[in-house]
Amino acid sequence: MARWKATIAYDGTNFSGWQVQPEKRTVQGELEKGLTRLHKGKKISVFGSGRTDAQVHARGQVVHFDSTLAIAPERWPYALAGVLPPDIQVRDAKVVSEDFHARFDAVAKEYRYFLHVGSERDVFQRQYVYHVYAKEFDTGAVKRALQHLEGEHDFSSFCASNTYVQNKVRLLEQVTLVRMREGAWYFHFRGEGFLYNMVRIIVGTAIEIGLHRRPSNDMARILHSKDRREAGVTAPGHGLFLWSVDYGP
Repeated sequence: MARWKATIAYDGTNFSGWQVQPEKRTVQGELEKGLTRLHKGKKISVFGSGRTDAQVHARGQVVHFDSTLAIAPERWPYALAGVLPPDIQVRDAKVVSEDFHARFDAVAKEYRYFLHVGSERDVFQRQYVYHVYAKEFDTGAVKRALQHLEGEHDFSSFCASNTYVQNKVRLLEQVTLVRMREGAWYFHFRGEGFLYNMVRIIVGTAIEIGLHRRPSNDMARILHSKDRREAGVTAPGHGLFLWSVDYGP
């Protein structure tokens, strides 16, 4: 028996999120079905670095599972390609120590949220980029607002109100707005951990600032209020990607 760590990518469009749910198609569920099939019916459990919501994508989700199969690391992506749906890809796999845990051993995660602002929407990007119909978007105001969020803070204002987590203090190492081309940007987040809907609520609030529906200094006020009702709307899931997970040296 060996423990395997694998990096996977998936298109979240047609999934009801990561976690197994009765009667719903989920990423974890499809991975476990595929691995169980590969193991001739033996139930294989898969553990991820964290959950993603419906329609949220991943470029670098990390999982672990145990297997008795004698498959070389470089062959795992090919072996699993035959038993997984086309919207899940195993990018790499390697043997790790038996006590490795994809969630608890992670030291940082990176997310990207893709945004397009303009009068015309790209129909081919509609499932991966959030389009906002507007003529102007004040990126300077957005960048100034985001600076208030870097560091260790209580992010209660940027957490879904129905979360069960009591401690809402998190270290946000970096949050920036990056221009890709005219009208197209992505928000880049790196932190030790994130609260439920934290990235999407921050993005939704930042967009309101960029559209001059809020002043740029409103972000600091919202943060200090520790009140979800003070923040903006939750941005849609389809623009969000779990970009990478870091496990240190």
